[in-house]
Amino acid sequence: MTMDRSEIMRAVRSRDTGPELALRRLVHSLGYRYRLHGKGLPGRPDLVFRSRRSVIFVHGCFWHSHGGCPAARAPKSRREYWGKKLLNNQVRDARVEDELKQLGWKVLTVWECQLKDLEHVALTVRSFLT
Repeated sequence: MTMDRSEIMRAVRSRDTGPELALRRLVHSLGYRYRLHGKGLPGRPDLVFRSRRSVIFVHGCFWHSHGGCPAARAPKSRREYWGKKLLNNQVRDARVEDELKQLGWKVLTVWECQLKDLEHVALTVRSFLT
């Protein structure tokens, strides 16, 4: 049985994704504790460290158009639709980051492709949270 496009898109999750779970395991193993999907904060960040006024977003390279990443290639069909959708995601991401910074929060974005090198991500997270 094959799935049509709408079934495939319905199956795409925005929470508890593989990259998000990998980062959560890493951050927890480093000894940091956090809250998930900060209610009341712009963009509902994936990981929230309230006492440190810091948040971390985990962005999928495709959905958030990670520049220079092979996984961020735009689909060949319906280019106008996907171009507009992915650009809107980038604009929203920038707006949310600005809003959080204006509220006094530090913001870190971890890209899906970066999670292939967990040691480097661990160093980045440690540096960000200290």
